[in-house]
Amino acid sequence: MRLTELTVKLLLSLIAAWSIALSPAFADEPSSAGGRPVAVRITTARLVPHSETLALTGEIRARTSSQLSFRLSGRIAERFADVGDHLKKGDLLARLDPSQQQADVANAEAALAAAEAGARQAASAFERQKTLLDKGFTTQSAFDAATKAVRTTGGTVDSAKAALDIARANLAYTELRADADGVVTARNADAGEVVAAARPIFVIAADGPRDAVFDVYEQLFLSITSLPDITVGLVKDPSVTVPGNVREISPTVETQTGTVRVKVDIGSPPAAMSLGAPVTGRIASREMPSVLLPAGALNESDGSAAVWVVAADGARAELRPIGIAAYTTDSIVVASGLADGDRVVTSGGKLLRPGASVEIVGEDAP
Repeated sequence: MRLTELTVKLLLSLIAAWSIALSPAFADEPSSAGGRPVAVRITTARLVPHSETLALTGEIRARTSSQLSFRLSGRIAERFADVGDHLKKGDLLARLDPSQQQADVANAEAALAAAEAGARQAASAFERQKTLLDKGFTTQSAFDAATKAVRTTGGTVDSAKAALDIARANLAYTELRADADGVVTARNADAGEVVAAARPIFVIAADGPRDAVFDVYEQLFLSITSLPDITVGLVKDPSVTVPGNVREISPTVETQTGTVRVKVDIGSPPAAMSLGAPVTGRIASREMPSVLLPAGALNESDGSAAVWVVAADGARAELRPIGIAAYTTDSIVVASGLADGDRVVTSGGKLLRPGASVEIVGEDAP
């Protein structure tokens, strides 16, 4: 009997607690059409021209650069230039050990002297044979032999001269000289090293026009219908800017990075934009009428972006899907879904539910 009374008392306690939980005081008032209105702040949507600015990062490079190398193999005996040096055309950069080439020149000079001596001797013999033939004191075969000797020694002299020219050219090739006025941007060998022919030793950026070079993602070109003008600015000092024009777009995509190399002609930039200086390139896209809203206005509806729009009577709000053109640091750019004059909830929208009433407590400037 005691157990039955205890059970009844327990059931009554549970019913009382259930009744309290279902009382209007514990109801979700914002979700009820008849509940207390949700306080919100709004802003009025205004269509304004908007263009997205794309920012790229690149560096300053010379329009023309040269990789200089020796035409001969050998050991570098002396080096006269280093990275950062400004050179004039013809300035000496480095020299190979010229011992072998000097010996070749001396040998070629001796060979030429011997060939010229033989040619002079053959010429004298030819003159004697010609005189004797005219007087009948020699034979025609002897005269023909003298004529052949003149021609043979003449060819030997020409060959010796060519060999001397080659030897002298090889001696000149032991010196590496600048091919244009410019700045040394790279040095790949030093004195004492044995280098192979055609191995790049110095890289010289020629004086003259400069390019801003950018590696741009291929996807970016899908939104660009024509080659735009680019404003190039210095990273360390954004106040230093110069206008640029796209001069060259690589026809291939870099497989590892998925980027396309773009070269922008900036002519003769300010001195602060030195070779290798990091720069930014800004491209303004086509202007489109859009609505700018604070980031706090953004909500979600069925996985898509949406905002709360206050009805004409000011008592209700509806969740309306929107199309977003771009996101900025603290705002969103709405391309579709809103009309000029729509009142959009900017604060308090997280508490709203379909059918809830609203109370406008403030309005932000559009």
